[in-house]
Amino acid sequence: MSYSRKNRRGIRRWIPSIKQIFFLGLFGAVAIVGLLSYEVKVTHIPAPNEVSQAQASIFYYDDGTTELGRLGEANRVSITIDQVPLDTQHAVLAAEDRQFYQHGGFSIKGISRAVWNNVRRSSTQGGSTITQQYAKNAYLTDERRIQRKLKELVLSIKLETITSKDKILENYLNTIYFGRGAYGIETASNQYFGKSVKDLTIEESAVLAAIIQAPNGLAPETNLASLESRWKYVLDGMVSQGWLDQTQRDAMVFPTIRPRQQNEVFGGPQGHLLETARQALYAQGFTEDQVNRAGLRVITTFNKQAEDSAIAAVEAQAPTTKTEGLRIGLASVRPGTGEVVAIYGGADYLKDQLNNATQAIGQAGSNFKPFTLAAALENNISLSSTFSGMSGTKVKGYVVVNYSGHSYGPQITLLKATENSVNSAYVQCEDAAGLTNVMNSALRAGIPENTVGMDANLTFTLGTASPHPIDVASAYSTFAARGLQVKPAFIKKVFTDAGDVLFEYSPRPVQSFSTDISDTVNYALQKVVSEGTGFAARALGRPAAGKTGTTNDNMSAWFSGYTPDLATSVMLVKDGPGGQPISLSGTGGLSTVTGGSFPARIWTAYMKGALQGLPITNFAPLPTGVPNGAKPTATPSESALPLPTDVPSASPSETPSVTPTDPVPSDVPVAQVTVPNFTGPLATAQATAVSLGINLIVVDKDATVKRSKPLFIGKKAQNPVAGTKIDEGSSVTVTVSNTAP
Repeated sequence: MSYSRKNRRGIRRWIPSIKQIFFLGLFGAVAIVGLLSYEVKVTHIPAPNEVSQAQASIFYYDDGTTELGRLGEANRVSITIDQVPLDTQHAVLAAEDRQFYQHGGFSIKGISRAVWNNVRRSSTQGGSTITQQYAKNAYLTDERRIQRKLKELVLSIKLETITSKDKILENYLNTIYFGRGAYGIETASNQYFGKSVKDLTIEESAVLAAIIQAPNGLAPETNLASLESRWKYVLDGMVSQGWLDQTQRDAMVFPTIRPRQQNEVFGGPQGHLLETARQALYAQGFTEDQVNRAGLRVITTFNKQAEDSAIAAVEAQAPTTKTEGLRIGLASVRPGTGEVVAIYGGADYLKDQLNNATQAIGQAGSNFKPFTLAAALENNISLSSTFSGMSGTKVKGYVVVNYSGHSYGPQITLLKATENSVNSAYVQCEDAAGLTNVMNSALRAGIPENTVGMDANLTFTLGTASPHPIDVASAYSTFAARGLQVKPAFIKKVFTDAGDVLFEYSPRPVQSFSTDISDTVNYALQKVVSEGTGFAARALGRPAAGKTGTTNDNMSAWFSGYTPDLATSVMLVKDGPGGQPISLSGTGGLSTVTGGSFPARIWTAYMKGALQGLPITNFAPLPTGVPNGAKPTATPSESALPLPTDVPSASPSETPSVTPTDPVPSDVPVAQVTVPNFTGPLATAQATAVSLGINLIVVDKDATVKRSKPLFIGKKAQNPVAGTKIDEGSSVTVTVSNTAP
């Protein structure tokens, strides 16, 4: 065998010369460079993997800036490099790649150092540049194999030939993991310091840069000392590169890091808003994958002021005793647009996913009487038309019982029947207007056709159907908008992080009722507040219309009402141990929880807060020529029903087992003020009660209840006498209650 060192003897004959080694090394280097160059040339940059590009979808309140929450597999918000302060960029470079703007995608020095350290320490240590790290994160996996490292090297060089350094750094900052579930520096800035990256200080920037090396190992919760050491390394690196003045560096102290926020985006009442908005996105055709990865920007219809007011109203006005199983639902809709500005679905979505505003149901009670009223007006029955006010009135075999068996006389106008929620008159009115017409009225207003219990029968006006609060709020908003019905909406706008609009809400109102009919309904329901069972809502201090709703056996209690600007419904129901509905009796210390008690108080407190700062808006006046019910007229022939000649002690077998009714409060108040020898009109005492936002019950020395409307009726020894004023000089007891309905 021929060999160039044949003149050598022994083993030296087989040892290559320095010249041979040099040429062999040179040939190998050229071959490697050539092969590498070829690979770079033919390599196609693949699309970034889904994980590296995935962004959380951000949900906002209706102002488009106040964040409601984020949903997505990767908690990431991408930003552009010009949104990252130069000091923050320098901090990252000082930590990860100080020669980033000088090398071509890889660093021989860094690779050599990593190899030497790995051999010497028998451990793994990276020598990757920022370009290599980005290539791995965006296109490859975390496996530690030589093939993956070679691919990483090739991709890094290729990237450097087709992409600017600034763009690579931008992509890197949006891709890198910072711990705490945060991908990208913008999200990390919020997680660790509660601010946007543009507002970071140098000290804070250095903390984030330090964490990149080992997000879990340098977590401030478990290894703060090591994090501080790495932080110092970053700042010293900035000084060495001329990016930071030494004097400034010497004055720096380790910043305060925000405590880790629990990943409970669905926690609390707001969780119901977020889930409702997510479901609304699905209903618009957006997919779960889009919501989780596409980085959507979603502006909801929810108003922060209104939502805060809803939560505060429930917390302040809800019952506090015997509340096990209690469900409180509140929904508030903007008339004319259908935008849902607030919902209260429950105290904590994580503990109970059933939304009390959009999913829970309860018998509506007298909340359904306005639909009968609208149908009656459309069928030539006026507010002055009269019906029987007698409890026990029989209508086509059905014996109608008023609340507490109270009778209002053989004839009562439809307006007075509305004010006092008189069942006997309303069942007669429903029959006169036509059962199908009444049910169609509810459907046209916005009550869904698939609502439980939607049957055109004589009890329909008494609210035997069981809607959701959102349904009633939406239906009442139709009257508030003078007959314009719009379906409820939860999403205003959806766009990408680049600003491309994917969806924008546009209301599609339908004129379900004429303006005259709606204005007349509004007039009557204002009287419910100013003169009747909705008296508690007078404390709102602005024009309001509304209706109470309470059912037999106290299975539900409602108050639904509106101003021209906002329609809101509040419902209280109760679940038994097995989830079955049970009576509200005893809740909050009341023997009967009526619509005029807790629901009306919650409604009033909510509306005060939601409308605070907004100008007072008046309803349109009663249409010209429409009788206002002040002077009763003869009942039209089509609504003239015979008054009962006998009242059986029990209802016929075909009578439904549940007959919704409305309140005439009779609970004994907890607190009272006795004013002996009270003289003068009752207005003085009434004004005091109104100013305190409480109810007033008056009892004379003979225990006969007397009142001056619009006070609630109380009851002691015998039935109350409605409309009686106190004689001057008479001796009475004035009972002021903050617990009576």
